[in-house]
Amino acid sequence: MQKYQIENMEIKRDFYLQKLISRKHNGMVKVVTGLRRCGKSYLLFNLFKKHLLESGVDSDHIIEIQFDDFSYKKYRQAEEAYKFVKEKITDSQMYYILLDEVQLLESFEDVLNGFLHIQNADTYVTGSNAKFLSKDIITEFRGRGDEVHINPLSFSEFMSVYPGKKEDGWNEYVIYGGLPAIVQKQTAEEKSAYLKNIFEETYFSDIIERNKVRNTEELQELVNILSSSIGSLTNPKKLADTFLSVKKSKISQETIKNYLEYLCDSFLISGSFRYDIKGKKYIETPLKYYFSDIGLRNARLNFRQLEETLTMENIIFNELKKRDYNVDVGVVQISEKNSEGSCSRIQYEIDFVVNQGYKRYYIQSAFAMPDREKVLQEERPFLKIQDSFKKIIIQKDCAMPYYTEEGILVMGIFDFLLNENSLEI
Repeated sequence: MQKYQIENMEIKRDFYLQKLISRKHNGMVKVVTGLRRCGKSYLLFNLFKKHLLESGVDSDHIIEIQFDDFSYKKYRQAEEAYKFVKEKITDSQMYYILLDEVQLLESFEDVLNGFLHIQNADTYVTGSNAKFLSKDIITEFRGRGDEVHINPLSFSEFMSVYPGKKEDGWNEYVIYGGLPAIVQKQTAEEKSAYLKNIFEETYFSDIIERNKVRNTEELQELVNILSSSIGSLTNPKKLADTFLSVKKSKISQETIKNYLEYLCDSFLISGSFRYDIKGKKYIETPLKYYFSDIGLRNARLNFRQLEETLTMENIIFNELKKRDYNVDVGVVQISEKNSEGSCSRIQYEIDFVVNQGYKRYYIQSAFAMPDREKVLQEERPFLKIQDSFKKIIIQKDCAMPYYTEEGILVMGIFDFLLNENSLEI
């Protein structure tokens, strides 16, 4: 098994490595995207490079440029980078071009398009910004760009090196999250300081500089509001109203919309749209927003508001996204008669409607179900859905998966997170 080395600890990242391996020689530029410090460079320059060497590729047929390294600064010029690569290719065997933080390369789309015309070259790049790499490259290449998105450590990856029990590992993970560097830190003070510093000095600085944000206090306050309300339905209007009523500050809906796009483009947060299950259509607004790393969210709030219910929901969302599912918020609208016999419209919410090809799952996140009444409460939205797709409740503690009388699968959070095929139980 290929592993991710942190000092004397190894973290498995096979899920992403296999994605790169399966895309070799496919005639596209492989674009590795993801949040800063989540392991993109290590995946490409250590794990994937090691795979190439073990597969018999000569080291001089692996061409590397790390554009954020000062020693490679001159290669940020398009002509210099292209010339450097072309001069390395001296025979007809396959060459592998590995480029790190490619958004620092001027006219990078043109340069990468040029590499596509080299028949014996296979190109892989990393970048930290979706706006440059996920959108522009795919558009520019017209189907010749292939994205591999990497996330912070999943709970199973975290547990592959955690020395204690899964229950203790969970207690660490729900507070400090899964950025790889967190595994190195020994004390709570070190972990907290790292997360707070990287949020301020790296993520915010990147967003402000890249998008030329002038009112940085507004952006900071928006992140605080989102951090306090993960998993809550919201939209620019609601957020603008919150600024006005709570912060006594007026901010336009358009500005908030732009800020939300900046945060999503940097991979700090992800939005989940509402889907009308019976009407089979999307509801454009409001959305739910989740943090790509729960430790960053907690650090933003100075590790207050550590509600495990909301944290668990966020972690389930991230795990589903990591498994390449499309994840929406489910809405079931029905008419029901009240005690007086008149009809009224009632709306039920399902935490996640999960799709992948022909597969679909309906999932509820329920921290605890101490009695039959709570079980019925979680089951009720499922019973309003008239289809045969699997319906699942994930709770914190559950000795082993079981099916309720209504055919609904109930499983514990560890069964879900530690088994990549858990939805198929």
